[in-house]
Amino acid sequence: MKINFFGLLVFLSYLACSSPQTNTDNAIADHLQHSIVVTSTAEARDFYTWSPDRIPMVSAHRGGPYPGFPENSLEAFENTLKHTPSIIEFDVALTKDSVLVLMHDNTLDRTTTGKGRVVDHTYEEIQEFFLVDKEGTITTFKVPTLEEVLAWGKGRTLFTVDIKREVPFEMIIDAIKKQEAEAYAAVITYSLEAAKKIHRLHPDLMLSVSIRNEEELTRFQSSGIPVDRWIAFTGTSERAPEFNKQLHELGVFTILGTLGNLDRSAIARGDQLYAGFVQNGADILATDRPIEAAKAIESLIPKGSSKGKYFGQ
Repeated sequence: MKINFFGLLVFLSYLACSSPQTNTDNAIADHLQHSIVVTSTAEARDFYTWSPDRIPMVSAHRGGPYPGFPENSLEAFENTLKHTPSIIEFDVALTKDSVLVLMHDNTLDRTTTGKGRVVDHTYEEIQEFFLVDKEGTITTFKVPTLEEVLAWGKGRTLFTVDIKREVPFEMIIDAIKKQEAEAYAAVITYSLEAAKKIHRLHPDLMLSVSIRNEEELTRFQSSGIPVDRWIAFTGTSERAPEFNKQLHELGVFTILGTLGNLDRSAIARGDQLYAGFVQNGADILATDRPIEAAKAIESLIPKGSSKGKYFGQ
């Protein structure tokens, strides 16, 4: 259910007073979750078009893994959304029998109780294993399929889909089409050629594209991909405010990858660093610490934003 933006701010403030949870039921009631609701590709373009009153937000890298909540699990996604509105980033791999599942690594060893390469196992075999959190604790959770995740996400959140290990782009696009998820599922690309191919396969999809310097910006401006399909990933270190401003003047949202070094800096020096990244022109913080980062940038949410209509609880 949509709420007005003032209500969103009040609820965010309430949640900021509580610490991150370390356990959850398999499903969290919808009314306890924050949401970002985009219902058409036209709304997606509007949501991701930069404006001075844009709402800074977080993107939960691999869904936001915390103790008890393994990466790339529906349970991690639900836990993140219980605390804050968030984009959810996840990874997709392919099983031996061509089922698209959420998995980052080539092998099952680190994140499940299984062993060996993902591609050497059928989906049925993978379902015999349990997901393991980042501290090595075995959970009762299972590896989800892309189809399950896309169906779950409708009316709840926005996704950025990271395609792993030579998964055919066509399979990802077909899955998005099947679930009618075009409005809320953007695809991550790592090269101009990959971005062009995804755009040819589905011209209405939003694309996360790597634009870390003037040269890459110039290439994308000459690519034929409309600017209103770009979400600019500017790297895992800060860009100059002037570069972010240049992207903003084109109407482009910027994603700063704080995952890794910048997250570690925030742990060491204080979470106020996240606010500084936003003040320097980052619009979305792609982070392994979405709950902490969201709390740190909460005071920077503008009142009465035109983007507030997309946020609910």
